[in-house]
Amino acid sequence: MTVTNATPDSTLAAIQEFWSGGDYDRLASYGSAAEASHLVRFAGVKASERVLDVGTGSGIAAIVAARRGAHVTAIDPTPALLAKACDNAALAGVDVRWENGVAESLPFPDASFDAVFSQFAHMFSAAPEHAASEMLRVLRPGGRIAFAAWTPDGLAPRLMGLSFAYLPPIPGPPPPSPFLWGEPSGVRAYLGARVDALLFEYASLMLPALSPAHARRLLEETFGPTVLLVRALGDRPEQLSKWRRKHDAVVDEFFADGRVRFEYLLTRATKL
Repeated sequence: MTVTNATPDSTLAAIQEFWSGGDYDRLASYGSAAEASHLVRFAGVKASERVLDVGTGSGIAAIVAARRGAHVTAIDPTPALLAKACDNAALAGVDVRWENGVAESLPFPDASFDAVFSQFAHMFSAAPEHAASEMLRVLRPGGRIAFAAWTPDGLAPRLMGLSFAYLPPIPGPPPPSPFLWGEPSGVRAYLGARVDALLFEYASLMLPALSPAHARRLLEETFGPTVLLVRALGDRPEQLSKWRRKHDAVVDEFFADGRVRFEYLLTRATKL
């Protein structure tokens, strides 16, 4: 695993703390593995292609692509998640090149890949213009860029907004909304005239759950940011109970037939 210092230490430490506290393997088994397969198919990944997974987390989409015969490189800023990704790849019997780094400063030469994709990860870049430019830079002309991003009117932004209302404010200026990547106008603004053949497809991740409270408990045990929030509210039980009641009420709006609906947008484009 190659280590690349692509961001200031303080920023990198905050990112690692935010995302490393969960159990993404368990969470993936409830839905994101299937969604990763959807993204890889949507991206048109073929055997022997050189592909890059940006913000790989525990390696789910990267492993799906490797099982299709692609030569996969995957990058993430959180060593704890990359360690899980290595274990997952070994268990799946595939070879993936793992790199430590961020979307805003990809440690690869120009035109290194036939396809670049990201599943719910690139959208959280604090510098989305830089992330878009870097993903396109390392993509060969005629190559495909594809990603999945939560829509601005779905459940994911509602839950994120609720969580941030109970956490201390983040120092510095607020970052751009990550959910601009989840609407066609935002994607067009970020990719600009550097691509053509833009294709959009709306989809939903359906998370199995017995009730909204069961879905919340799963997130409390597996999703890094929610784990961090519950830990932060551990000495304020009234606030924690209030957050849980509000969380369940929001999820109930998206709950039906034993599943919670998280809406997202798939994007695919060809680099000019």
